[in-house]
Amino acid sequence: MRSPIPDFLDETLERHRHDRSGAMADYIPDLAAADPNKLAISISTLDGVLYDSGDADFEFSIQSMSKPFIYGIALEALGIPAVLDKVGVEPTGEAFNELSLDKTSGKPLNPMINAGAITIHSLLGGQNATLAERTEIVRAGLSRFAGRQLRVDEHIAAGEWQQAYRNIAIANMLRSYDVITDDPDEVVQGYINQCSVLVSVRDLAMMAATLAGGGVNPITGERVLSPRVNRQVLGVMMTCGMYDAAGDWMTEVGVPAKSGVSGGLFGVLPGQVGIATYSPKLDKHGTSVRGAKIFRSLSADLGLHIMNAPEPARSIIRRDRRFVDAKGHMVRIVSLQGLIQWSGAENVMREIASPDDAIDVFALDLRRVYSINEVARRMIVEALRRLGEEGKQVVLLDPENSMGCSGPASALPGVEILESPKQLRNLDLRGLRRVRDDFADQVS
Repeated sequence: MRSPIPDFLDETLERHRHDRSGAMADYIPDLAAADPNKLAISISTLDGVLYDSGDADFEFSIQSMSKPFIYGIALEALGIPAVLDKVGVEPTGEAFNELSLDKTSGKPLNPMINAGAITIHSLLGGQNATLAERTEIVRAGLSRFAGRQLRVDEHIAAGEWQQAYRNIAIANMLRSYDVITDDPDEVVQGYINQCSVLVSVRDLAMMAATLAGGGVNPITGERVLSPRVNRQVLGVMMTCGMYDAAGDWMTEVGVPAKSGVSGGLFGVLPGQVGIATYSPKLDKHGTSVRGAKIFRSLSADLGLHIMNAPEPARSIIRRDRRFVDAKGHMVRIVSLQGLIQWSGAENVMREIASPDDAIDVFALDLRRVYSINEVARRMIVEALRRLGEEGKQVVLLDPENSMGCSGPASALPGVEILESPKQLRNLDLRGLRRVRDDFADQVS
């Protein structure tokens, strides 16, 4: 069967193809000369499957879309506190190229505006890094996100340098406040090289999917960013990535995103997908007109808004059974199901913690649990540990080791951990002869 997703993407592009509104970025020669008819979309899943439509192979300069990725690279290299000491995380409500700094600290308000991005670039490689060294850090770093080797377009960089008066002014302002300590012209040249790396929408979708996957590239499997840094990048993208249109964007589209004046636009839906579009004509905020409209369509058609409340899940607790064995001992078997996060674990803990002094044996069945996050795991481990301290016999049926408790370094000493109901036949749970049959029957 042919997947309907490519057809859906084709239909989405056709719906917006004839929109001719917007203007080219005429202050950069190569961007002014771009083909305004180019149009593309690409979607990458977290396991590296790419769906695309239109001019998906066409390469264009990454421009400001490089900012979140380079921000992440700097955070990994220097640590979050050191970077925050130089660049804040507050939205400005101003255009990306405003000559503005925090009135109290004198530092750029966030890393998505040019003042912040230039500062972040100056941190790469340390204070004595050369222009060539910083450019290579950028190129290699962006390549890790894309899963292939990218290159700097020197022609685009040269043309952009000839028109870099405003960025040079920003860099000199930063130097006057000692926010950057290197030669302003050299820092701007490096930043322009950063913006001149060539990508396609397929590259951008893969890079976005790396952020969506918690910092792991879907194709190479490489961890490019740590989870904590990845979260920091996405948080700043959500509040600052679309500049003075960030509020409208997040309320209407609801996908953390970053635009570039070359006409590219990418968005990240954490834990789900990376999306990228390309169309060169821009609106007054410097965002692709057709790209933004495509994102709005996708958000509405596919329910991508990050603030959409998920439909209520079925109860985490699938079954809760009690019976008395032949010796008169009370046995309780609780079977869980589905995806368990904090709220689900709280529900389980509430049930486990409810006064029930008559219970002698407590068995937790995780056979139908397909995922449990770290917070929920710790909560349930602690609940089971406390049951053991109260003198209960605790049994955990966990064939997929979802709790990570199997092996010599078990987080649950004293708890009988089973990988199969059949193992109950080899147990002597206080002589509970009926447990082995009843438990095996009820979880099979």
